[in-house]
Amino acid sequence: MRLRAAAAARWDGLKVRPGDFKLWRKGLKLSQQEAADALGLKRRVVQYYEKGERDGEKVEIPKSVRLACYAIAQGVYDYHGPRD
Repeated sequence: MRLRAAAAARWDGLKVRPGDFKLWRKGLKLSQQEAADALGLKRRVVQYYEKGERDGEKVEIPKSVRLACYAIAQGVYDYHGPRD
């Protein structure tokens, strides 16, 4: 649980750097493929986020992905809307 809290803290309203993305993944003991599957991405995109660039161009992690990373760090892997 301690690793999960540490991983989540990095994503709470902060500008995420490539190294932070890799620390998040490693902190949750996810492979690149497992992280990609959990986020609905291709493994290659996870690699771009970890490197911070694609073909020499800077790659920023979109807010939707940052929020998904935070949710996963909190143990939320899916959302089905409000419950009645």
